[in-house]
Amino acid sequence: MTTTEPPPFEPSKIELKSVADSKIIAVSLYSTRAEITRLFKFEVKTGQNQVHIAGLPNVLETESLRVEGRGAATIHDVTVSMAKGEHVPTSSPKLSELLSQREKTANSLARCEKALTSLEQYLGSLTVQHLEVSHLDKVLEQYDSTGGRLDAKKTELTEELRRLDAEISSERALIAVPHENSKLRMQAAIGVFAESEGAVEIALIYAVPNATWTAFYDIRVEMDAKDEDPVTLIYKAAVKQNTGEFDYKSWDDVPLQLETSTPTFGLGKSKSSRGAFGGRGGRGAPVPAMRMRRAQMFMDLAAEEDDDMDMDMEYAVASVSSKGNVSATFRVPGLVTIPCDGDAHNFTIVQLNLKAAMSWVSVPKIDPKTHLNARITNASEYTLLTGSASVYVDGSFISRSVVPAVSPLESFDCPLGLDPSIRITYHPVLKTRSQSGFYSKTVTQVFSQRITVHNTRAVAIEGLKVIDQIPASQDSQIEVKLVSPALGTSAEGGGGANKRASVLLKGPTQAPAQGPVVNVANGVVAQWDGADEPSVEVETLGRDGKVNWICAVPAQGKTSFALEWEVAAPASVQIVGL
Repeated sequence: MTTTEPPPFEPSKIELKSVADSKIIAVSLYSTRAEITRLFKFEVKTGQNQVHIAGLPNVLETESLRVEGRGAATIHDVTVSMAKGEHVPTSSPKLSELLSQREKTANSLARCEKALTSLEQYLGSLTVQHLEVSHLDKVLEQYDSTGGRLDAKKTELTEELRRLDAEISSERALIAVPHENSKLRMQAAIGVFAESEGAVEIALIYAVPNATWTAFYDIRVEMDAKDEDPVTLIYKAAVKQNTGEFDYKSWDDVPLQLETSTPTFGLGKSKSSRGAFGGRGGRGAPVPAMRMRRAQMFMDLAAEEDDDMDMDMEYAVASVSSKGNVSATFRVPGLVTIPCDGDAHNFTIVQLNLKAAMSWVSVPKIDPKTHLNARITNASEYTLLTGSASVYVDGSFISRSVVPAVSPLESFDCPLGLDPSIRITYHPVLKTRSQSGFYSKTVTQVFSQRITVHNTRAVAIEGLKVIDQIPASQDSQIEVKLVSPALGTSAEGGGGANKRASVLLKGPTQAPAQGPVVNVANGVVAQWDGADEPSVEVETLGRDGKVNWICAVPAQGKTSFALEWEVAAPASVQIVGL
């Protein structure tokens, strides 16, 4: 009895091209790389199928590759490797023709130069034995005519040779450009065992570098806004990619997610469980068999392929799939196209209407101009990343600024440039001098500095801070007393504007304690500069002699206040710096 050996099992081979046979159904873009999801749809036969996918980008990070799918089949293994280099053409019909022309021209030039040399040798060999004097004119005439023709031909051939050399160099440079497939030479081999013949879907998910996004902003402020949200912040993303996937299908009409986190691909362990699908594999690394099942991800993504997105003419809002202080994910509305050119392509994430507290600051002792600032509160669910901002006030471009990293419900400062409608006059200082003492004479100088604020705006302002400074003593013999505003210590009970309480600034180490806020005029209070900062060190207040006034000025109104101080020292001491 004879038995016949069964024929060796030969798996069905399926050849796929990455770009031609797939579609990018998701791009998650991080600050330094992108995670690409490519969906392949193909038919399998019952039994073992060997799926070969060619044309993946060279920069693919192999440790990041994983395979997911749906259908009645099982993934047995995944291997990734670099395909052998394809032949890059080193010649072309045009180059061959140019080289042939050059060879003919070079030969003609060589013959011309040889003829000229022979002509010179012939003329030099003539003697009176070989040539009668009566024939000399005719020989010289023939020499001159022949030499002229040869010189002209040599010049013509030399120029032709230069032209051909230039064309040859240009053609060689043109054909030396690598073929586009030279950047798409990674390949994946996937073993798929199918229970029955039919269609399956497989997604390749992998990370590639050379893809980035950065945040930037337009900040528009309406100073006379009647509502409580005077700031419009337009959150934008500048996206660049130079991954090598430059076929027209690669990043054309793809859904884009912007990630604020920084992932570490390939360092985590792959997970598998009964009923799960997918696999992770590096170069030559087999993946345990995993059952393919119907995945919600594919159901969602496939549904998106058939949906028509209704877009308004307003700014479309990006959805936030996760949020918080650590990371967030922004889904850019609609489908986007990002060429592989390394250039920035800009997209709007969202337009936000935000609250802001306006404040003005001036140091008229240095410059009477007033600087405007907006304290903007991020009352949205969006995490703002660090990025540049173009700032507009009442429709006019003011400056460029930087938005720091801001979590939801946090606030940040946005300088809005100079406000010419707030005019501050720093009047000339008034000075008086007196002397006291019988044996030890003391000289006392009293200084008074008046400041006037004029609000030319049609609306009242609040929160104008004016900063000034009295001298700080660096010598124990010199005493500096702040007379007005009367910013005394709590123990001294520093009182109102009419009380002449004083604070002693004596020597380089002594400083007053924090005193109360003093009302010095209608809508004007004074304090030690820095007293309203949350991280202030109380013991340092007043050490530098800085005082500020917080003013509320009515529309078209004016207000004035003064800084007064005394400097006392022995008459023999010379004071410098007043």
